[in-house]
Amino acid sequence: MELIDQYLRKVNYLRVSITDRCDLRCVYCMKEKMQFLPRKDILTLEEIERICDNFIDLGVEKIRLTGGEPLVRRDILKLIEKLNNKKNFTNLKEITLTTNGTLLKKYAKELKLNGVDRINVSLDTINSEKYNIITRFGNIEKVFDGINEALDADIKIKINTVVIKDFNENEIEDLIEWTDNKKIDLTFIEVMPMEETDISREYQFVSLSETFEKLNKKYNFLISNHNTGGPARYYTSNLLSTKIGFISPLTNNFCATCNRVRISSTGKLFMCLGQNDYVDFREIMRKDFSDDYIKEKIRFALNIKPKNHDFMIGTKINKYMKRHMNVTGG
Repeated sequence: MELIDQYLRKVNYLRVSITDRCDLRCVYCMKEKMQFLPRKDILTLEEIERICDNFIDLGVEKIRLTGGEPLVRRDILKLIEKLNNKKNFTNLKEITLTTNGTLLKKYAKELKLNGVDRINVSLDTINSEKYNIITRFGNIEKVFDGINEALDADIKIKINTVVIKDFNENEIEDLIEWTDNKKIDLTFIEVMPMEETDISREYQFVSLSETFEKLNKKYNFLISNHNTGGPARYYTSNLLSTKIGFISPLTNNFCATCNRVRISSTGKLFMCLGQNDYVDFREIMRKDFSDDYIKEKIRFALNIKPKNHDFMIGTKINKYMKRHMNVTGG
């Protein structure tokens, strides 16, 4: 069975935000004094498993758990263990995780034992002072220790770096060399116009097309056919042993090949990160509708999945999403 949207795109990738909470306060993600949601508004682990089951039945092969910071969610390993067991008898082929890395040292070995073979770590600088600034109070050594622990556990790590104006633009090559030395792939991401934080998105935005052109003069990039199932376009270089990815939703739209949908921590199915429309599965599950009804609503959602996102920034008409990134998940 396959999930096909109205534009004949096969959707086989589900991203699930399992919490809006995080142990950091990154300046492009949330406000410093963040009001987190009441626990009753967040899906229980049982509800998350149930919605995942229905998507798997309909053809989803890959599930990424996000947040907030997913590793702050109590009993997350129990959920991952249950999902991992489904790989033996369902469509599910892979469970992955996006994390800030601060708790990886604690959880890496158990994650590997429960079938997590790849993890994305969000890291925007390797400078300890700048890291403390961008996260508002984080300790970068915890992240370094976590990455090393995960690598020792034979988990493949990829670094995700949001390029931020007047913050890490002069660190791009340092990040490339650092990840290359550790044999870790690296992806650069444009700031996305989610709900405003304490700093306007317009003043954070850097065009990755410009970044690519500058880097290409040094690295002479070659297009790669490497594909992790997400939106990144990857490149290799004769000067590097690793791959460099670029996720540029504003300057290079990637919607034509979109294969994913997102469940927020509150159970809202967002068919597109760059649109505000959703279907509320928390209410459906809590009103005890059947799995057949859930599947019917999933198919309905795919039939209204938009052709393109509506992200705009740095123009006369800035369009922002009505939610912070920590609610929807990266």
